[in-house]
Amino acid sequence: MELKIDTDVLLKAISRVQAILEKRSHMPILSTVLLTTKGDELEISATDLEIGFQNSYPAEILTPGSMTISGKRLLDITRETSSKKIYISEKENNWVYISDDNAHYNLSCLPADEFPALTEPEDTVMIEIDGKILTEMINKTIYSITMEEAGFKLSGVFMERINKGGEDFLRMVATDGHRLSLIDKKVPDVQKIEMEHGVMIPRKGLLELSKLSQENGAILLGLKQNNLVAKQEKVLIIIRLLDTKFPDYKNVIAIGEEDTQNTITVSRRGLLEAMRRMMIIRGDQYQGVRMNIGRDYLEVVSVNPDLGNAEEKIEIKYEGEPMEMGFNPKYFIDALQPMDSEILQLTIKDQTSPCLITGERDGGFLGLIMPMRV
Repeated sequence: MELKIDTDVLLKAISRVQAILEKRSHMPILSTVLLTTKGDELEISATDLEIGFQNSYPAEILTPGSMTISGKRLLDITRETSSKKIYISEKENNWVYISDDNAHYNLSCLPADEFPALTEPEDTVMIEIDGKILTEMINKTIYSITMEEAGFKLSGVFMERINKGGEDFLRMVATDGHRLSLIDKKVPDVQKIEMEHGVMIPRKGLLELSKLSQENGAILLGLKQNNLVAKQEKVLIIIRLLDTKFPDYKNVIAIGEEDTQNTITVSRRGLLEAMRRMMIIRGDQYQGVRMNIGRDYLEVVSVNPDLGNAEEKIEIKYEGEPMEMGFNPKYFIDALQPMDSEILQLTIKDQTSPCLITGERDGGFLGLIMPMRV
């Protein structure tokens, strides 16, 4: 195998797969990228056995073939060169020669036939989803995924098809037990996807989907053999779904929706900035803020005996009885940042019930935050 490729093209390609490559795996092959010639293009593949990525790039193919190269080493070489082109050539006994006309590298590699096969499942039924919609759905749910190792059941976003008012919607929902984020979007032909009981998409896979959805245009999505398949032009991503059952979350939502007389109307920016300021004196043992809700104001108070305290009043519209509640300010920040609405509605039943967050410009979305003792 022998080829020349533009440095900028190779740098973009190798940078794209760095998050997938396994850095500390007991399988060294997973830290490599597979380079395969396809006509006048170079196909680059990477996998960690949970996520597989494949894309083709223009190149000057001098001799066809395939080889593996350390993904990190190739990135470092490409990043440090000032030349416009990179020359790559396969040598005997699993060695590869790389040159930019100034620097010359001889690297050991692994046999290409050891690289895990990355093939698209046959007869996968695919639907088309707008990249902007997919980006929005991921951004408005991914923050609620648990980061705790013991929370395997909650370590992804649950995706299912639901029916509302006789119409089918695609739903994504995530929770870590303390908060929940949910979004429903109308997606053409969503009924064609087979997911009777829903599927769990791992966080790492969602991050790769998000990168793909931000590259403009529509994305094809399909489910097959416990895999989520995503395609866009020459890009192929295969994500192994989590083998776990998502908890029944609908009762929690029902609690938040059953009584709406205590509705607070507030500026998203005002609430977001106030919560950020409360975080300044937050500590490991003092993570909550107290929210005092009055007729025309919302007072947030943060107390840390080791540092001091902070308080701020925000103008609101509220016609219910005064209340005092405690919340984690970070949960509000995470929920409010991806929202588009300028004005929010916070629905609270009582001091022990969750706070439901919605906004007119965030159709189909709701955030839910459980109260805490302060």
